[in-house]
Amino acid sequence: MTSHTTIDPRAPRFAAWITSALLLIATVFALTGIAASSASASFGWFAYQPLASSTFPAGHWLIGTASVAERASDPGFIIASVVAALFVWGVVSPSTSPWSVLFRTSVRPRLAPPVEFEDARPPRFAQGVGLIVVAAGLVLHLAGVPLALPIATAAAFVAAFLNAAFGFCLGCQLYLLLQRVSPLGRGGASA
Repeated sequence: MTSHTTIDPRAPRFAAWITSALLLIATVFALTGIAASSASASFGWFAYQPLASSTFPAGHWLIGTASVAERASDPGFIIASVVAALFVWGVVSPSTSPWSVLFRTSVRPRLAPPVEFEDARPPRFAQGVGLIVVAAGLVLHLAGVPLALPIATAAAFVAAFLNAAFGFCLGCQLYLLLQRVSPLGRGGASA
């Protein structure tokens, strides 16, 4: 049996609080930015005959008429990009990520020693899931898909908030589920 790195279970929850705050800010900025803005705000004719032609004018969403540079300079996109970079850092080198260092140097010394430790693999996998969700929103936003960025950041926010507030890590649960159903995840056949 191989030994795996263990971590203080309070560290991922601490990081989830900060990540939740950043994702909430990203979601608000994405909802007030180009991703959720309509090109025209007139409802006159559509209010009287909404099904007359069943088509909407091209460029109904402002993101469809914006250039890639305008989409990339949207404040929601910039904040979500920073969050994605932090997710990458959490996957590649969890022990040096900013929230891990902050917890280890400023928070953990003020707390009682942990009663038990947990495997570091599920939280690391959860960081990867968060990265995939936010990265999908970023790519779809650059491609001009309306509301893709706020939906992705809101979904990641819900997962981070569940971990922070209730200790329920969706990515960790997904990791454990995949370990149970995968023949490779169980370490081979049992005798």
